[in-house]
Amino acid sequence: MNYKHLFYFWHVAESGHLTQTAQKLHVSQSALSAQIKQLEEWLGTPLFERQGRQLVLTQAGYIARQYANRIFHEGENLVKQLKQGMDGADLVIRIGHASTMSRNFVEAFISDLVHQQDVQYRLHSMTPDQLFNELANHQIDLALANTNVRGSDKQLWQSRLLARQPVSVIGPPGRDIERLTDASLRNKNWVLPPENMPQRAAFDMLSAEYNWQPRVLAEADDMAMLRLLARDTGALAVIPDVVVRDELNNGQLKRYLTLPNVFEHFYAITLKRPFEHPMVARLLKRFA
Repeated sequence: MNYKHLFYFWHVAESGHLTQTAQKLHVSQSALSAQIKQLEEWLGTPLFERQGRQLVLTQAGYIARQYANRIFHEGENLVKQLKQGMDGADLVIRIGHASTMSRNFVEAFISDLVHQQDVQYRLHSMTPDQLFNELANHQIDLALANTNVRGSDKQLWQSRLLARQPVSVIGPPGRDIERLTDASLRNKNWVLPPENMPQRAAFDMLSAEYNWQPRVLAEADDMAMLRLLARDTGALAVIPDVVVRDELNNGQLKRYLTLPNVFEHFYAITLKRPFEHPMVARLLKRFA
């Protein structure tokens, strides 16, 4: 691909006008139009359609603009960082986190970045597969996950356990629950993680051992959704304390029991690289 063609396309896509863009880039309108036509021929699909005097992106054009945004913005960041040094101003750190993770934990993890004027941070929520693909393709600098990952000869991951949080029986205030053996736990409504999650396996073992006979109202692997269900259904929930921290503090929910030897684990995962992003090193230093 000729990236000069892509650069011209990017500017036209942003403005929607050939004439204005040609004047801004100090090229003739015919030359600009020819460059975009060559890009369309190379890609094998039109990128614009004309509506009156304005150029409107096709579906392919919309996709191409998204990629161009990332390519040229990262190019700008590259120039800044190499000219100013990796410890210079205007650093950008891209953090991906699993969609199943507690937003409270993610917020606590990035707390050092919130008040730093010289650092931009970008957060991306995604599935575990997307998370590791984005990391492998250098689209993010750091991945936060609640499952560990092992390296291989082809892909050298670095995984660090950041924290482990207890998992509790959480519910609305006013229940008479003090022990795992309490009869008050039997035949109750529950909202739970799905069966493929370790916390659910631990709950099922305890439920069978103490004959709780739970009525499962809902399952959710997304911690934000599990938090809402715990707060709004009136059912008991199996959930890490950190997920419902605010509800516990304001009295909307109550922690009744901590499940023995059951934890939610939080990992930071990076790729082994010759030069580590300075903000990644600074964030992880807190957990050393």
